[in-house]
Amino acid sequence: MSLYRTELRRLAKRRFTRWMTALGLAILVAVVAGIFFSNHKLDAAALARAERQAEQDYQQQVRYSEQERIACEQAKAGGTAEEGRYPDDCSVISPPPREAFEARWYLPPTFDFHKEFGESLTVFAAILALVGFVVGASFVGAEWNTGGMMNLLLWRPKRLTVLLTKLAALLTGALAVAVPTALLWLGGFWLVGTYRGSTKGMTSGIWQSFGLTGLRGVVLVLVMATVGFALASLGRHTAMALGGSIAAVVVGQFGLGILLQMAGVKFAAAWLLPTYLAAWMRQKVTLENWNACQATYTGECKPATLDITWQHSSILMAVGVVVILGAALWTMRRRDIA
Repeated sequence: MSLYRTELRRLAKRRFTRWMTALGLAILVAVVAGIFFSNHKLDAAALARAERQAEQDYQQQVRYSEQERIACEQAKAGGTAEEGRYPDDCSVISPPPREAFEARWYLPPTFDFHKEFGESLTVFAAILALVGFVVGASFVGAEWNTGGMMNLLLWRPKRLTVLLTKLAALLTGALAVAVPTALLWLGGFWLVGTYRGSTKGMTSGIWQSFGLTGLRGVVLVLVMATVGFALASLGRHTAMALGGSIAAVVVGQFGLGILLQMAGVKFAAAWLLPTYLAAWMRQKVTLENWNACQATYTGECKPATLDITWQHSSILMAVGVVVILGAALWTMRRRDIA
């Protein structure tokens, strides 16, 4: 029997894998549904309502200004005007111009597929990456915790082959979930744009950009699944990966961020992992340092900037995967199985 097919079957039949995957997919469905019901199609009726609301608010301001002007004149004539409440000339009290009440400010929210779908891919990748991390950690961690790894090595004594086959099965399963889900995510938001917004302005270049962003999202899912798998294999327990990730977030990120800010480090966010994850999905994140003011010839103060690109993130992720997975393979080869 093929070890690879056996591990795929083992991964698919684990209840934890099924429940975590179902939970992740349910969250994604809830996000799409929430955006669908919170947005509206801007038809002629919506534009007419916005125009009426703008006119009503303008007329209300006209009446209020007229009342204030009359009250000012009466207070001036009776000598009861409070100091600082009214201007010296009551005629300056007038309503704002009609142009200040634009109908677009009164329109309901609408979903612009061209402008907003790219950001939604970050949400998609973050949720599936978290699922991949937890499932990957549990997949190998449970084997160590229950003694299944020792029994498996009696049947197939090649340690590294066993571990890498398990990883290959995990990544295959993650890919089998991520790719169809990405296509469904695209289809769901296309329906949102069609019925609750607009799908105008789409070009081949924009579709290519969305495709590359989605591809980076899938890669992020695979990377996080690998990291969770390797950490759990290092500690030989699922808690090693989960506890280590919590410690890294709480201590390594929040604590380090506070320390860097207290030390006055320039571009402190450049030392934090979320910055690189955001740059990976958005192609570039620009950090600003307002303490280093760069005056322009007009006298305007512009902050110093630092660009973190997806290339920087790719190097960091590649090094992280190589180090963590390499350590897991090394300990698998060197340590006793007990």
